[in-house]
This record gives sequence, structure tokens and C-alpha cells, in this order.
Amino acid sequence: MSRQAPFTLDRETISCSICLDLVKDPVTTTCGHSYCMNCIQTHFDEEDRKGIHSCPQCRKTFTPRPVLEKNIVLAALEHLQPHYDAAPLKKHKLVAPSKKLQENICSRHDEVMKIFCRTDQQSICYLCLMDEHKSHETVPAAAERTEKQKELEVRRLNIQQRIQEREKDVKLLQQEVEAINGSADKAVEDSEKMFTELIRLIQKRSSDVKQQVRSQQETEVSRVKELQEKLEQEIAELKRKDGELEQLSHTEDHNQFLHNYPSLSALSESTHSSSINIRPLSYFEDVTAAVSETRDKLQDILREEWTNISLTVTEVDVLLSPPEPKTRAEFLKYSHEITLDPDTANTYLLLSEGNRKVTFMFQQQSYSDHPDRFTYYYQVLSRESLTGRCYWEVEWTGRGVDVAVAYKNISRAGTGDECAFRYNDKSWTLRCDTSSFNFWHNKVQTVLSGPRSSRVGVYLDHRAGILSFYSVSETTTLLHRVQTTFTQPLYAGLYLYGDGATAELIKVK
Repeated sequence: MSRQAPFTLDRETISCSICLDLVKDPVTTTCGHSYCMNCIQTHFDEEDRKGIHSCPQCRKTFTPRPVLEKNIVLAALEHLQPHYDAAPLKKHKLVAPSKKLQENICSRHDEVMKIFCRTDQQSICYLCLMDEHKSHETVPAAAERTEKQKELEVRRLNIQQRIQEREKDVKLLQQEVEAINGSADKAVEDSEKMFTELIRLIQKRSSDVKQQVRSQQETEVSRVKELQEKLEQEIAELKRKDGELEQLSHTEDHNQFLHNYPSLSALSESTHSSSINIRPLSYFEDVTAAVSETRDKLQDILREEWTNISLTVTEVDVLLSPPEPKTRAEFLKYSHEITLDPDTANTYLLLSEGNRKVTFMFQQQSYSDHPDRFTYYYQVLSRESLTGRCYWEVEWTGRGVDVAVAYKNISRAGTGDECAFRYNDKSWTLRCDTSSFNFWHNKVQTVLSGPRSSRVGVYLDHRAGILSFYSVSETTTLLHRVQTTFTQPLYAGLYLYGDGATAELIKVK
């Protein structure tokens, strides 16, 4: 225990009333008085002949002879009191009693182990120091404890710091869970709205087709019935005329016959059968065919887009990003097929190989005007946006090319720095020429070392903010690695230095 102000007792309190000395092995009778074990036992032995035992102080009698109990408190106070009274003992440091006192006693010499052997990393007594530990590095156990206590405090500090870091990580992960849930809920809600709009549009188009068919059906049926009525009227007229002619044919009076015949033989203008266009049964079959074709196209679109949607969902990054790939085989797991967007290409650039290859031309190409086109710099961007994790490779020839990534909102028109890869904060660029590699971002150049090659690889982990450029030959060597935060989707970019330079986005397998 730590040393405190002394707790003193008067001598009578801790003295035996039989021998009048400090109690030794203090015991207590059932009446509460304390004596030396030997003194009270001798007293009771003398009273055994009488058969009645009594307390020497209060004279209380006991029958039979009482059982004596050790006075634990008085025994402890008896041991500590000399440390407060005797001048030589006042310097002693008092500590809490050890429950494993025997473990502090040397098993060989039966002495307290107050020395620590650093050589053997164990506690020893002073006799061990003269014996087998004679040539070892030893220090007082208290000194070793002080040093180890400092190490313990440092270790505890490290542990507490790790606890704080882990608690911070747990909080971040909880925020990640909340962000994932919020994003997923919004995606489901927005998707349901859009699909509902799509369903509503399809239903409206279905209703429109139905209405148009029914309207046209009514028009056509009305037209046919009107013609049918005319024909039926003509038939009735012809039948009446035929009856009159038949009656005239039976007239025996020649003069009457000749007189009536001219008026009866005249016929009104007939609706000729050739004016009635009787078509095969295909009145509205063309409508069915058109709807069927639309359905097939829509199914194809939905089938194709569903694959993209499904892949987009499965590529959503949650929790921590996996380790960055180390080998080309690992990079190829994230290979991304990229094509170039003709609407962004400078007019001196020719696209070929399915818009995967770009060549500098000395004559302007016949591109139409477009707001996305780079008007001054010989640059082009990819059609596809890049998010998640993806990898692609560029094979280049000529004086040199810039292999870049850029935000879509990079400026396009004019000669300003805001339009050029390398010179703004919207693009990150690896400049490749016949003598060196250099990395550029926002007008800051970093000279790079690494094996020369005509093929470079680009790895992007958009969510983790990692962008790496590699020299690709028989081996894949890291040239430069960027760690940042990307705030928008990125697009692959190429800049050609002229004089027949080419760059091709390779289909890697």
C-alpha cells in the first residue's frame, strides 16, 4: 500500500493483559478480549482442573472451554505499528499484502527476490546474484519495474490510439452503411419512377394505337357501308327495271311495245365493280407488324441495357476497395473496352479501327460542327465514362502522345490552358515521347524514370481515387501513381504531337 499518515494505537490496546507485553499470535475469546495465544492457553490449562474457564479481564465464565479465534485485524496492526514507531523502519515502503507471497521467495535460497536478471529475464534473490547469475546483467527489481512501467504506458497509449482509430473506422463504416442504404433506396425509388414512366408511355402508345385503329376502322367501315348501300339501291333499281322490261316483253300490241321500250330500256349510270378495291385480308396487319417490330427493338434494347444495368449494380463498391493489382494478369481482370468519340476529335485527327485508333493527319477531316469538339489542341476523348475499377492499354507511334484522363466538363474551344491536357485541374496526363516519360497535372510536371516502351497501361480505381500509369512490355512497371479524390466520372483522353503520330486503344485479353 502507498504510505499514508500513521495510524497509532495506545500500548494497552495491543498488549496482552496476562504478560503485559505486545500480543503475540493474538487470539480472541467469545467475550471479545484478545490475548497472546500461549498466555491464554496456559491460563485455560490451569483452570481445566476446576472445569470452569473464565476471561482474565471481565471474569466471564465459559463452559466448556471456549474455542479461540485468531484476531486478524490486531495481527495486521501489530505487524505495521513498528514501521510507524521505530526510526529505522519508518523508511520502509509499505505495500499491499501479496496474495502470492510465496512466488516472491526464491525456491533455492528461501530469500525474497528483489533483483531482476535481464539476461535470463527473471527475478532472483541476492544469493542467486552471487551464484549462477554472477556475470549476468542485473538491476533492482524496482528499477526494472520503473522502466517496464514506462514501456507499459507507451504501449497503453498506442493501444488507446488504435482504439480511437478503430472507433473512427467503425463510425466511418457505419456512415458507409447509411450511405449505401440511402443510395440504394434512392436508386430503387428513381428506377421505379423511370420504369413507371416507361410503362405509362408504353400504355399510352398502346392506347393511341388502339384509338387510331378503331377510328380508322370506323372510317373504313362507314365508307364501305355507304358504297354497299349505293349498290343495294342500284340492285333494287335494276330489279324493278328488269320487272318492267319483262312485263313489256309480254305486250302483244306492237305499237305499244315500240312506244314504251325507249323509256324502259334507258339505265342510270352504274357503280362499276372495278372501282371497288377488294384487298386480301391485310387491312391492319401492317399495324401489327409495326408494333411487333417495335416490340422486338424494345426487347433488344432492354436486354442489352439490362446487362449494363446489372453490371453497374454488381460493380458498386462497398466497404473497402480490394488491393491494387500487381501483375498484368490481375490488371486484365479489370480490362475495359474503350472507343473514341468522333464528336470530340480535333479536325486534324482521323479515327479508325472502330474508333479505337487515332492518327494525326496533315489535312483537316470533314467533321461536322459540335460543341464537344476540341477546336485547337489535337485531342480526343473516349465515348465511355470511366467509374469503378478499370484498366486499358494504349499503343503509340511517332514523336509522342499524351495518355490522359479528364472530366467531361474540360473546356473544348480555343487555345487556353483550360482546354489542354496537362495544364488544368480537370485532367491527369502521362506524356510519352521518344526520350522520356513525364506526368503532368495542373501545369505541374513530374519527371519519371522507367523502361521505355511503346505501350502504356492505365489503371483507375475511381472510388478509391487511384490512377496509375504503367510501362508495358514483357513486364509491367509502375511509372507514376496518383492518389486523389475524383469528383466526377472520368474519360480517357489522347493528344497527338503531329507528324504521323498514332495511338490505339488496344483490345487486351
